[in-house]
Amino acid sequence: MIDKQTENVATESQGSDTRERILVIKLSALGDLVLAMGPFAAIRAAHPDAHITVLTTKPYVDLMKASGFFDSIAIDRRPKLTQVREVLALRRFLKNGRFDRVYDLQTSDRTGFYFKLFWPGPKPEWSGIARGCSHPHTNPARDTLHTIDRVAEQLADAGIKEVPAPFLSGPDIDLERFGVRSPFVLICPGGAPHRPAKRWPAERFGLLAKKLADYRLTPVLIGTASEADVLNRIDQMCPKARNLMGRTGFLDIASLAARSVLAIGNDTGPMHIAAAAGAPSVVLFSRESDPKLSAPRGHGPNAVSIVRENDLRQLTVNRVMDVIRERLDLVD
Repeated sequence: MIDKQTENVATESQGSDTRERILVIKLSALGDLVLAMGPFAAIRAAHPDAHITVLTTKPYVDLMKASGFFDSIAIDRRPKLTQVREVLALRRFLKNGRFDRVYDLQTSDRTGFYFKLFWPGPKPEWSGIARGCSHPHTNPARDTLHTIDRVAEQLADAGIKEVPAPFLSGPDIDLERFGVRSPFVLICPGGAPHRPAKRWPAERFGLLAKKLADYRLTPVLIGTASEADVLNRIDQMCPKARNLMGRTGFLDIASLAARSVLAIGNDTGPMHIAAAAGAPSVVLFSRESDPKLSAPRGHGPNAVSIVRENDLRQLTVNRVMDVIRERLDLVD
């Protein structure tokens, strides 16, 4: 259940380490994890001298390392109840960690079960929604709050009153390594394959890229190999675009976003990274998701512009371009 090497890092100094021990749980998904960067910072500020471990899943280890908020990282393999050996390994990790407090920022049925694994025996202080925990978030309307506001309220109930906006910084990069010239606009045209209604059609992104190129802005496309059909279609429509398919990890996206004049894309994880990295952002929403609950949060009240259309097939390029012209003060 717990990555063995990482578990050793988390427990190797327990015998002589008398510091307060904190566990933070945040397993997924990418957008939610980026939104948790502010809460991570708040927890570290509230426990400056503590040894803090984060329990997460493998795709997000580099992000957790880069955040600088944690002393150690444990990888959760999310075992099924039928995987008895894995569940027992999880239980050993939780109990042997001798955690004084746990901040459950996942607040799922799964992590509620993790709270139960401390039985029999003493339980640490626990911030979350697990039944019987010491610091419960009891607001019956919690599921109507934006993710950041919900977690901030949860932390306030545990004594942490100040939660900053999410911030994510990537390493310094050489734009020439990616063949990118400034000024450029970062375009995130992909999204979860099982939720196609959250995607603006590739042809619209292609037309948008051509309009951006007319303003001497380089369209820079990011995405994974699973989004090749979308990225290649845009590339074909706009030869001036720079297609970085499969070449950008999460931290690369943050670095590129910080250097861009604007980031635009569907409601997907990379747009959360772009906003947290400080890029002025335009995010396209359909009826499939509610920006009041999950929109990216940037740095400042006008950092993120939301464009919403119930059916993204009805969203015109001109409407999106109007928002971009206003954001960048472009003149025809």
